[in-house]
Amino acid sequence: MQDIVRQSDHWAAQDDASVVGDEHVSKAIEEREYRSALVRDRIQMLIEDGTFFIDTDGAKTGQINALSVYDLGDVMFGRPSRITCVVSAGRGAIVNIEREANMAGRIHNKGFMIVEGFLAHRFEQHRALTLHASLTFEQLYGDIDGDSASSTEVYALLSGLAGMPIDQSIAVTGSVNQLGEVQPIGGATAKIEGFYEVCRARGLTGHQGVMIPRSNIENVVLRPDVAAAIDAGQFHVWAVATIEEGIEILTGVPAGVRDAEGQYAEGSIYRLAEDRLEEFRRQLTEQRNGGVVRAAAAPALPAAPPSPPGVPPEPPPEPPIIVGGP
Repeated sequence: MQDIVRQSDHWAAQDDASVVGDEHVSKAIEEREYRSALVRDRIQMLIEDGTFFIDTDGAKTGQINALSVYDLGDVMFGRPSRITCVVSAGRGAIVNIEREANMAGRIHNKGFMIVEGFLAHRFEQHRALTLHASLTFEQLYGDIDGDSASSTEVYALLSGLAGMPIDQSIAVTGSVNQLGEVQPIGGATAKIEGFYEVCRARGLTGHQGVMIPRSNIENVVLRPDVAAAIDAGQFHVWAVATIEEGIEILTGVPAGVRDAEGQYAEGSIYRLAEDRLEEFRRQLTEQRNGGVVRAAAAPALPAAPPSPPGVPPEPPPEPPIIVGGP
């Protein structure tokens, strides 16, 4: 704060002003960012020339824009990152590639394990999960920590499981608990402004925006140009309190609520996901029942005749081969 005061006084003196005004404070902040934001500007260049893969239009299944914050001391800025999810039949394994590669911190790992708890709470309270899912931050080559992308990972997982595409013009931040409540995170302002810069460079369409936790509303103080774009309807900020609210914004399809018989509504995200899990379960059952040759089914072998004295007995027959066993 003292640096901003001194620098604002300098720019006021350059204008021969007797009082420091808001234009001098804005000039001080702008110049400080210019001196310190080389890394931010280079990352923005890499996104604009297509080196970093970030989509800001269209819809993709199992793909979503997450938001992270870089703190360089004098400047803090947000940057979007792509998260992808691939889903197949399996035995309940949900793999975080950063965790397996020892690139994730403890808080990030905790947030990812909460994602597993959320899935169990919504779908498989009475039986085991029957899927294999793999999630990763694409083009991430350094360490990562924090749980602010845990809700984003849930949305990518639900999209891949339900086969429902996610709007790529929306970036997401927010942590989640096992009950599906979206929790507040840090750096909300920087994250919104970071995605705004990417969209502004490509041309604002009126559909782009950022989804944040509802409990972060009081913490957001945006730059005047970003606030003006939101007022004009060129950019948007959505605030959500639950995963159900968020997935409906991202896909345009309701999440679904269980009826009196315990079934999710037909065509809802949760119903599509649950049907996919049931299909995985059927495939695994068929593989277990149809792809195993069991030892009990092999024909009985005749008993070998006794060996004459002084002659070693024949070696026992090879055991039957079990094909496709568990």
